[in-house]
Amino acid sequence: MLLIGCAAAAGRRTGAAGRLPGMPAGGGGGVPSDGLKEIARAPLGALSLSEWRLDNGLEVILLPDPHATAVSYMTWFRVGSRNEDAAAGETGLAHLFEHLMFMQTKNAPPNAFDTQMEAVGGSSNAMTYYDFTAYVDDVPPAEVATAVRLEADRMVNLDLRKNQVETERDVVAEERLSSVEDNVDGMMDELMYQQAFKKHPYRWPVIGLMKDIKAFTQERAVAFYRKYYAPNNAVIVVAGRIDEGPVLRLIVDAYGGLAPSKKLPTTDVQPERAPVSEVRATITRPVPADRLMIGFPAPPLGSADRAAYEVLNEVLAGGPSSRLNRALVVDRTWASSVHGDVAPTRDPGLYAVSIQMMKGHTAAEAEHLVMEAVDDLVAHPLGSAELGRAAARLETAFWQQLASSHGRAETIGMFEIAAGGFQRLLERGTEYAHVTPADVQRVAASYLAGGARSVVVARPEGAS
Repeated sequence: MLLIGCAAAAGRRTGAAGRLPGMPAGGGGGVPSDGLKEIARAPLGALSLSEWRLDNGLEVILLPDPHATAVSYMTWFRVGSRNEDAAAGETGLAHLFEHLMFMQTKNAPPNAFDTQMEAVGGSSNAMTYYDFTAYVDDVPPAEVATAVRLEADRMVNLDLRKNQVETERDVVAEERLSSVEDNVDGMMDELMYQQAFKKHPYRWPVIGLMKDIKAFTQERAVAFYRKYYAPNNAVIVVAGRIDEGPVLRLIVDAYGGLAPSKKLPTTDVQPERAPVSEVRATITRPVPADRLMIGFPAPPLGSADRAAYEVLNEVLAGGPSSRLNRALVVDRTWASSVHGDVAPTRDPGLYAVSIQMMKGHTAAEAEHLVMEAVDDLVAHPLGSAELGRAAARLETAFWQQLASSHGRAETIGMFEIAAGGFQRLLERGTEYAHVTPADVQRVAASYLAGGARSVVVARPEGAS
């Protein structure tokens, strides 16, 4: 998964636990009665998760934990590379805003966001993917008000200057050079998606094409901001040591007066199962041996097939005990590494199997073994022990991801945006244990065994 993330602030200090200003010990402060509606509530383990909507369309999800020592405040916008106009040369604009959102606003000078966040012991970051852009603030509990104030300001008041857009444009161009043009895995990933998808915007890279990055202008950036950055296109997720009423009051006071966008573009992207056939590309790079990347069709994050598909990946390429790692790295020593990754996309995406070969062995040899392993998964049901171990590892990893405030806010936000709602997250944790051998056979046959795959091979320079 090539998810683009930029460290936006230097501050990484952690603050002492505390309460919001004016918050009495043990809670206190009722939920605001005006401008806010509760739309869902559900348990997450021993905690209680609630979802709210302001009158201007802003969604808020809260997960209080009285035992946490910090608060993670994440703002998720329903805009990613899928929303860009590639025909107009606008790929990469969603990612550009990871950089631009830390510039000045109409109410604050340049770098004020970073400076104020660092001053209270907080840290900031941002990430972009096909389906979203998210802004991350990890702060001491006593400083939630700072995050609320700063994020509400830059949601609608960003003051984009021409020189700032041009400077960050050059920074992104250098980022693309290091992560794609000069990075073998980055180039292979990009080619894998480009040749797999024919119509869906997943075919262009999150970071953008170089020709489009170099053509970024202030006018294009401002238009993109005005189109997508609005309260009715955002979800705020707050997890950690908070009290529901006071935090909601802070949010209503800061965001309630922000006008919703009346011209949010409608999403008319049609899902595309890709690839529909076998497609291939070969590149030559200064690598010591062949590298292989195979992209198989994969279900979206919210799909009913997803848990079984993730079990399939765990069995096939999920770690040291996986079938492909044993076959290629341990038994034959043909490869030095095997890795499998199922993209967390809103629409059908790709499952990438990446293999680094050893000298003297070819990508063709590895691909043959991969397809033999797929055929075996289709023909023979998993034994209960192998299935149980794979499901247990996935369930353990799932709950480990939800062990911190940051992990909870990130996972909740991703499921809310890309899986159709956080409720799918609540279900996912129990689904792995219910996957059957027949489920794994079915998804292997449906997604991997039909011959449809996007194959990219990187060969050493001078190889015959």
